[in-house]
Amino acid sequence: MPRFDSAGLVTAIALDHASGRLLMVAHMDAEAIARTRETGFAHFHSRSRGRLWMKGETSGHVLKVIEIRVDCDQDALELRVEAAGPACHTMAPSCFYRRLAADGGLERIED
Repeated sequence: MPRFDSAGLVTAIALDHASGRLLMVAHMDAEAIARTRETGFAHFHSRSRGRLWMKGETSGHVLKVIEIRVDCDQDALELRVEAAGPACHTMAPSCFYRRLAADGGLERIED
């Protein structure tokens, strides 16, 4: 098992299994990891809602987990996934669809 922080969470990143593209960052607790392993679909702990949630539970844009990797310090997880639609709630393919501009503002990127 990974090493959970004082809140019982571990950072998890979701990468597209085929392309390696970073899709999203979230947090998992022991229950989220267990449900992910049981179902094959990514579950996370929502800090704002204070509960377990399955990615795509309302949108249908689920993340099918191919593999879960643990980093060298055991304090972060990498989920290799197949996404059934956009990963971001804004309907962008990835939650990382903006970059910091030279003026300090945000620029939308299309790639």
